[in-house]
Amino acid sequence: MKTIIENLNKVFENRIRLAIMSLLVVNDQVDFNSLKEMMELTDGNLASHITMLEKNNYVKVKKKFIGKKPSTSYSVTERGRKEFSEHIDALEKIINQAQQ
Repeated sequence: MKTIIENLNKVFENRIRLAIMSLLVVNDQVDFNSLKEMMELTDGNLASHITMLEKNNYVKVKKKFIGKKPSTSYSVTERGRKEFSEHIDALEKIINQAQQ
């Protein structure tokens, strides 16, 4: 028997990773400093959550130099987009079942 939470993705259960993915799904790419400022996170906190998403192949990292300053930006992968969409669908199913 399937439970209503079976299709939730554990990686997206964390509120910070959920927010990062939400921002990346609606934007082509977002740079590290913008994510950090929007979410009011420390460098280390953001980096650890990005690492988890990258490890699962949900985000891709692009590093470049602007002048002499390094710049890191992130975008969602096709796998990340698909799995995040499935996670949101599972949440919607839970909400819909609760309203019945």
